[in-house]
Amino acid sequence: MSLISDNLQAVLADIQLVALDSGRSPEQVRLLAVSKTFGADAILDAASCGQMAFGENYLQEALEKIDFIQQHSPDLKLEWHFIGPIQSNKTKPIAENFSWVHSVDREKIAQRLSEQRPADLTALNICLQVNISGEVSKSGVLPQDALSLALKIAQLPRLKLRGLMAVPEATEDEQQQRLAFRHLKQLKDEICKHGIVLDTLSMGMSSDLHAAIAEGSTMVRIGTAIFGRRNYAK
Repeated sequence: MSLISDNLQAVLADIQLVALDSGRSPEQVRLLAVSKTFGADAILDAASCGQMAFGENYLQEALEKIDFIQQHSPDLKLEWHFIGPIQSNKTKPIAENFSWVHSVDREKIAQRLSEQRPADLTALNICLQVNISGEVSKSGVLPQDALSLALKIAQLPRLKLRGLMAVPEATEDEQQQRLAFRHLKQLKDEICKHGIVLDTLSMGMSSDLHAAIAEGSTMVRIGTAIFGRRNYAK
């Protein structure tokens, strides 16, 4: 077995243990393997172990990997999630090549994704990115504006609003981690009271996996714990 395979099995076992300890079914938590900065070979390695959902932050890098895998493994049907910041001029290739987008925080971006989603593809799954910690340096709609944005996006064709995503302020204090994730879940529940059905909380990474699952995450975005430390200088 490869290192990625070993790491993947360890992460899945950790998810199962934390979910059970939190009184939840492990089946309620999906693993999204964040493969940014790692090559197609690493993705294929993880896919050989049954991991089918992959998250990418950088569009051009992602498109190169998607094309390579489609060319060399055409029977492999991976689920691609775009989780990085979105510029207006990048919405068309995102709408054409991804199944999920986790980082929508403006109506303009949602409208462009809706207009540019090919008619022969299923609706594009959308998560609103919420700046749950109020950091100036972070992307995301402010919590008090999330309901208004959700109501608008829910009306757009070719999109399916699924839930909320957040990257809270980094801290090693698990109680602080849990508080941020709890606020995101409360925001999701509040939006649902207005007739919008949301089933996804995209929250939790390698450093705060336990806190996220304990507070109701349905999708954890794990990169380092699976693929190792990233070399951004490559």
